[in-house]
Amino acid sequence: MNPQKAPQCDLQGDPREDQDPLDAEIDFGDARPGPVLPADPTKTRITIRLDAAVIAWFKDQVAETGGSYQTLINETLKEHMRGQQQSEQLERTLRRVLREELASSQTS
Repeated sequence: MNPQKAPQCDLQGDPREDQDPLDAEIDFGDARPGPVLPADPTKTRITIRLDAAVIAWFKDQVAETGGSYQTLINETLKEHMRGQQQSEQLERTLRRVLREELASSQTS
């Protein structure tokens, strides 16, 4: 095993050149609190209480496929909404057809 030599310091140069740049003092005077990325304006932050088993299931799903469990919950809710809208549209269509059939059978 070869021990690594310590880096040589130039005693004549600027002593800060040999320092790790992450050790340098950073001025946070102009920093502002808040998220680094702005929030999506189409989303609303809420607090919701869900069963632990529900959260665990969604987290398990994204552990296998990647992504965010919150995004998966959002997509699942939107899919349910689309299904509800389709069901309501189908129900309206069936009611209209039945009314038309009943009306035509009564006039015949």
